[in-house]
Amino acid sequence: MAGQSAREAKERPTSFDIAQLAGVSQPTVSRALSGNPSVSEATRKRIEAIARQLNYKVDKNASSLRRRESKTLALLFFEDPTPDQSLINPFFLSMLGSLTRTCALRGYDLLTSFQQLSSDWHVDYEDSRRADGIILLGYGDFEEYRVRLDQLIAQGTHFVRWGSAQPGAPGTVIGCDNIGSGAAAAEHLIALGRRRIGFIGQANNHYPEFFDRYRGACEAQRAAGLEPNPVLQVDALNTQAAGYEAVQELVRRQVDLDALFCASDTIAIGALAALQELGLTVPGDVAVIGFDDIPAASLTHPPLTTVAQNYLLAGETLVDTLLRLIRGDAVASVTLPGKLIVRRSTTG
Repeated sequence: MAGQSAREAKERPTSFDIAQLAGVSQPTVSRALSGNPSVSEATRKRIEAIARQLNYKVDKNASSLRRRESKTLALLFFEDPTPDQSLINPFFLSMLGSLTRTCALRGYDLLTSFQQLSSDWHVDYEDSRRADGIILLGYGDFEEYRVRLDQLIAQGTHFVRWGSAQPGAPGTVIGCDNIGSGAAAAEHLIALGRRRIGFIGQANNHYPEFFDRYRGACEAQRAAGLEPNPVLQVDALNTQAAGYEAVQELVRRQVDLDALFCASDTIAIGALAALQELGLTVPGDVAVIGFDDIPAASLTHPPLTTVAQNYLLAGETLVDTLLRLIRGDAVASVTLPGKLIVRRSTTG
């Protein structure tokens, strides 16, 4: 009898058998048979038909086991180009300690990984139940990224993300007041007598956080009776090389500027290097402001004026908001204030 039971178990069809016959992945089979809306109707019907042919039965005990809480949260970083090959935005590295500590205090482990737009990161954790919820940091091009966010919502995944709470943006968002902080940066420059303020950073809907910082700076200039000059704005990704090249582009445009507001400290560090190579003094010829207050900001020459994002509060808020989502509580997006940190790159 024992041998017969073992033989029956071996012959019993599995979800992997269905996947092979249907030409799909095993996670897709699991989603289809559980009624997950992320699987198309045509694919679901094909999988269900094969399951019936094989007399496949869902193991309800296994399904119940998968529904149990793992007491683990997943932290997914979007890969950023960095000089040290860490591929993690330096600001997010600053936030990591707060996230880890808050998880520990709440009785959760934190599983960290990279996310890539080319992979199925948006379904992996839902299917495997490795984590009860997901924290997303970074996104690259937001217009491409939001498709994955819509899929997470459709399949009922618990997630929160750090970013800009744009109207109609998917999911629960924790982020900085980028518009108000951008205005504060420009107001500081204007108070110092600067009138020709450049901006380095992507200023479009594909990069909403950078765009909000630019919009805030423009609003402050208009409030002071200054009309922002679009020629003084140069698109740049979040790298030192991009900041360096953006200054070179401004030189090629032969523009007259006396201040630069950079969308991140990383960009600002590259801009400082380019200005110094050109023989321009900071802040004598050009005052420079960054954004984030990463550790390197206080170590540049001269030390960088910047807008600090509260990474300690950010980490706590991300974790606590996600845990409320997991419990089924009502949650709302949260905007945290930035703080202007004045150093010698603007005041000499």
